[in-house]
Amino acid sequence: QGTRDHAPAAVVLRDRLLAAVVGCFKRHGAAAIDTPVMELREMLVGKYGEEAKLIYELQDQGGELLALRYDLTVPFARYLAMNKITNMKRYQVAKVYRRDNPATTRGRYREFYQCDFDIAGQFDPMIPDAECLKIVHEVLSDLQLGDFVIKVNHRLVLNGVLAVCGIPESKFITASSVVDKLDKMSWEEVRSEMVGEKGLSPEAADRVGDYVQLHGGLDLIEQLLQDPKLSQNKLAKEGLEDMKLLFEYLTLFGITGKISFDLSLARGLDYYTGVIFEAVLLQQENDHVEEPVSVGSVAGGGRYDGLVGMFDPKGRKVPCVGVSIGIERIFSILEQRLEASGEKIRTTETQVLVATPQKHLLAARLKLISELWDAGIKAEMLYKKDPKLLKQLQYCEDTGIPLAAIVGEQELTDGVVKLRDVATREEVRI
Repeated sequence: QGTRDHAPAAVVLRDRLLAAVVGCFKRHGAAAIDTPVMELREMLVGKYGEEAKLIYELQDQGGELLALRYDLTVPFARYLAMNKITNMKRYQVAKVYRRDNPATTRGRYREFYQCDFDIAGQFDPMIPDAECLKIVHEVLSDLQLGDFVIKVNHRLVLNGVLAVCGIPESKFITASSVVDKLDKMSWEEVRSEMVGEKGLSPEAADRVGDYVQLHGGLDLIEQLLQDPKLSQNKLAKEGLEDMKLLFEYLTLFGITGKISFDLSLARGLDYYTGVIFEAVLLQQENDHVEEPVSVGSVAGGGRYDGLVGMFDPKGRKVPCVGVSIGIERIFSILEQRLEASGEKIRTTETQVLVATPQKHLLAARLKLISELWDAGIKAEMLYKKDPKLLKQLQYCEDTGIPLAAIVGEQELTDGVVKLRDVATREEVRI
């Protein structure tokens, strides 16, 4: 059904992963919020463009049409509008739902976690946007997933490029969504889809091709600002000025080495209005490959200044920029690595097993374990009246419990507990 059950080891791994991501969000001063899994259907419809077909709609509930949330961004925008909040830095970790064709091996599910960080409010240009990119860089560096690149583009630059190439405004979104496939398809395939399926002229498509295959850094931005056609286009000029400022801030953060200004990036969602970005993990297939191979997007986001206004009765706008970390994709990669390395993960945090070496000592075990629990110590015992000591010690080894607290008849007489280090087999009397 395209959802997954997590075995204990997987849950431990996922929790570690989430803790690292949430730790980064908290470092940047974000407060946590939570929104309902279900939204009114009308809140979600019309916000996702072509992706709308993936929204999970529920049956009519007594006149109410509901749907499961598709992401955490639209519910956040609704939350800001409902509560009349104009300034907020938040994070949210929660499940979202998509009626997608699952590809479980690649971490694509119908139910999966998203980790979102957003900055809402009227601020000076590009400062919050730069912080969102810094966060993606921090998270991917902290998790040590290998080499990555964060592709950045700007909706105004993209629209400006389409305009100067002779694409009619009514076809901007259609053309963008085809251009966005350049990371998976060759330019020839993208071009034939633009001309054959989307009805754009071959000349316009070729002109678009000259631009969307470019990627670089500050030098490319400078070059495009000098471009005779783009510099005359109001949209493109404004977008490129924004990008120049953004790259200045990213240089100060010291992360431009991993950032690529990529004119083919479009991100499918309709609600983006400014900077858009996507982080991609790179995989060296072998030493002889010039270009590293991408293993798919693990984070994405951008600026969506118009979304909150859609939910406000008076249309009051709250500018927002945010990022979503695709935790499930990252999780799939880490899980595969763990399997390959053969490393075992401890699935419990038990510190000590209460054990007895002879029969008829269940009462002693129950009394001791109760004392340990009350003292806040994580303890376990076997659920047998008279287990063999070897079996109890074997259980410690199998589950990675480091200590065994042993009470036998002699220990009870002497008023002590024998504490055994399972790995070294050293014992002390306490």
